[in-house]
Amino acid sequence: MLNKEKYDLLLKCLSALSSPDETLSFLEDLCTIKEIDDMQHRLEIAQGLFRGKTFSEVQDDTGASSTTVSRVSRCLKYGNGYKNILGKIKGV
Repeated sequence: MLNKEKYDLLLKCLSALSSPDETLSFLEDLCTIKEIDDMQHRLEIAQGLFRGKTFSEVQDDTGASSTTVSRVSRCLKYGNGYKNILGKIKGV
């Protein structure tokens, strides 16, 4: 688990974002395109698993490695981050 105090500024900045456009602008400044793509890819994997797709279906749909799907699956099972955010977003 990450140390909340260490990441206080980042967490405050992310919490302050109020629109998709504002968030994208911040992410473009903060991260490389590859890092943003990797985050999007993990979210697509989490979304598929969250919707009840099988491990194999998610792997086929996203082209992700078994290692990546397994890691995201483990986070969905034992963590709260993906479940919380995917549960809040309509149409997921």
